[in-house]
Amino acid sequence: MCCIILFSALIFIFASACQAVVGPGKVTGDTAVHDPTMCKDNTGKYWVFSTGVGIEIRSSTDRIAFTRVGVVWPNGAPWTDQYTGTSNGALWAPDCTYMNGQFYLYYAASSFGSQNSAIFFARSSTGLPGSWTNDGLVTSTSSNNNYNAIDPNLIIENGLWYLSLGSFWTGIKLMSASSSTGKPSSSSITSLAQRSANNGAIEASVIYKNGSFFYLFTSWDNCCQGTSSTYNIRVGRSSSVAGPYVDQSGVALTSGGGTLVLGTHDNIVGPGGQDLLADNDGPILVYHYYTSSGSFLGINRLDFSSGWPVVV
Repeated sequence: MCCIILFSALIFIFASACQAVVGPGKVTGDTAVHDPTMCKDNTGKYWVFSTGVGIEIRSSTDRIAFTRVGVVWPNGAPWTDQYTGTSNGALWAPDCTYMNGQFYLYYAASSFGSQNSAIFFARSSTGLPGSWTNDGLVTSTSSNNNYNAIDPNLIIENGLWYLSLGSFWTGIKLMSASSSTGKPSSSSITSLAQRSANNGAIEASVIYKNGSFFYLFTSWDNCCQGTSSTYNIRVGRSSSVAGPYVDQSGVALTSGGGTLVLGTHDNIVGPGGQDLLADNDGPILVYHYYTSSGSFLGINRLDFSSGWPVVV
């Protein structure tokens, strides 16, 4: 009997350990993305926009099989050249919101390690290549600023628009935006999160409301180095969209706090560059990860039943 109990206990421990490591879900088709954002239109179709020249577009009818359909700016985006430092350079980390029959897209232009950065805004009624209206510059930074204007994310709360942004330097910031123009409605900037470790490596902010809390997700450490990437997804929460945010141990995110949500496991390396989508089956975490073959789309559900997001 003791042997049976011990064997059962070992089975339970093994099963629990297996459940603690979650793969990137079932995703097929063209999924070679970087910094993905996902939105769902009123027909139920899913759209993924990601980093690339012209901003890459993929779509799916079932959130499993994805097809690349083109780019947002098939004729180039010359208004971004002064920030990318090249003609028709890659545009970074788009953020998509779909509402009232329209796509709203924020995206960034910069180059690695530079504060010569800018965030732009665009709209479309279909999401298709070439259908987008360029609504122009939202905000920009230079070496005179103590933060970096990349990695935009829109959250709308009680009809008010807020844009989180930032990468390295003094971390993640929040500004108010106009719902009619998508551009800053105030010069006030609020600090949400900051690190000193690893040269202050924190970026890719996403604010997601669940229940009475706002959850601030960020990517820590080093992106874009293939299987040498050390990216990982962290979170803190607050009762206010403007913070203060703390992690599960009560450490302020402005003091380097952040609870691990998803890190490297098995052959999944450097998950990050994340977005969240509220779907019919609950909150969805969207991100990229690396294997020896490149960077790919990861999709998992999140369980907030404990008060903190758990990947399932």
